[in-house]
Amino acid sequence: MSAAQVKPLPPAEEARAFLAANPDVEAVQIFITDPGGVPRGKSIARTEIEALFAAGRNVAGSIVGLDITGADVDATGLVWDVGDADKLCRPVAGTLQRAAWLERPTAQLMLTMYELDGRPAAADPRHALVRAVERFAALGYTPVMACEIEFYLVRDRDGKGVEPVYRLAAGGRQKIDSYSLDRLDELKALFDDLFAAAKAQGLPAETLMSEYAPGQFEITLHHRSDALKAVDEAILFKRLVKGVASKHGVTATFMAKPFAGHAGSGLHLHLSLEDAAGRNAFADAAPEGSALLRHAVGGMRKTMAESVAIFAPNGNSYRRFRPSSYAPIAPTWGVNNRSVSLRVPAGPPASRHIEHRVAGADANLYLAAATVLGAARLGIEGKFDPGPPIVGNGYTRADRSSLPATWHEAIERAAASEFLADALGADFLKVFLAIKRQECDRFGAEVTDLDYDWYLRTT
Repeated sequence: MSAAQVKPLPPAEEARAFLAANPDVEAVQIFITDPGGVPRGKSIARTEIEALFAAGRNVAGSIVGLDITGADVDATGLVWDVGDADKLCRPVAGTLQRAAWLERPTAQLMLTMYELDGRPAAADPRHALVRAVERFAALGYTPVMACEIEFYLVRDRDGKGVEPVYRLAAGGRQKIDSYSLDRLDELKALFDDLFAAAKAQGLPAETLMSEYAPGQFEITLHHRSDALKAVDEAILFKRLVKGVASKHGVTATFMAKPFAGHAGSGLHLHLSLEDAAGRNAFADAAPEGSALLRHAVGGMRKTMAESVAIFAPNGNSYRRFRPSSYAPIAPTWGVNNRSVSLRVPAGPPASRHIEHRVAGADANLYLAAATVLGAARLGIEGKFDPGPPIVGNGYTRADRSSLPATWHEAIERAAASEFLADALGADFLKVFLAIKRQECDRFGAEVTDLDYDWYLRTT
């Protein structure tokens, strides 16, 4: 067993210092992120925290073998094949923080899963990102990442579905008002609470903007030269957004396409690489960046089709991909161009980086980041040529048939992917595919209101 496989527990002093500084905290919500991106866990008493930091905590391994609805997926091999056996969960250092949105004084703590002998548990998606970062270290580079996450604020419409939230008070005209400061002012109380809670948790929330659709917003998190920390923070921030929104009587959703007539929500991952001297290895006077950047783009383009199931993991995800929607529909790249999948933003040479625009906001952040890093590494090692960048409207020059158009097709492309088996781990990919196949089957079997609207009386 290599040193890279077994990670030490965070020092117990972290728990003791937190408890001393927060004597009113009564409970701690502990959670792990499952392959579907859902936080799963439980609430424990304050008195249990030091023991958790000292020795970890055994948890049923099937917690990372559930589908999006929380149903067991026996085909993962994590349920009855092993007698629903325990695995060991350990704290993630630096994530013990107050959950400011809860009325009862409560903290939260992120966990990651190991086998009982200390090896990383294959089905924990966080380990896929750990491995992806370590592989770049072997090449002499440190990935620098940042996450931009779009989301909607919605409220229930008297049991008749949901509607976008334009202001906290009910009513008012819903309208498209992109970049509107008035929309931000209407929701000032919510966003003030959100930024205050993010600051208290040490989460680097920066730019807030109203997006193209009513009720849609985007918050940018500051880039980190620790990609794992950047994604941990994004996971925590999504949970924070949901909690603060609920406190204000509305729902924050990261669903990829909550409304047919409005834009979908994306997850944009920003990537550059630092060399051993701390310099941006993508930097170049040319707007399209260095040869290293272009090779990374080449890898992302080559592997995009087989990776769509990671970037669009749910049935609803595929409703987001529409022409002229700011959601990409083909493996295209360009400079200062938001109509492509892989964008090199404008800016000074030292800022050169890739903005990966394919994933929906519903994607598992660990898996999306690990897949992007794996594709970049493949391109760099193989010195892949990305071809010429798209100039102008990328939608008119996109071959839509080059990417899977349906959830089922994307799952089967992923199942045949040697790249994903390597980038995410063959054992993890087996678990992920078992979960997604069960979800896809259940989703396709449902009879919806649209079925009745279209077919009940016409056929």
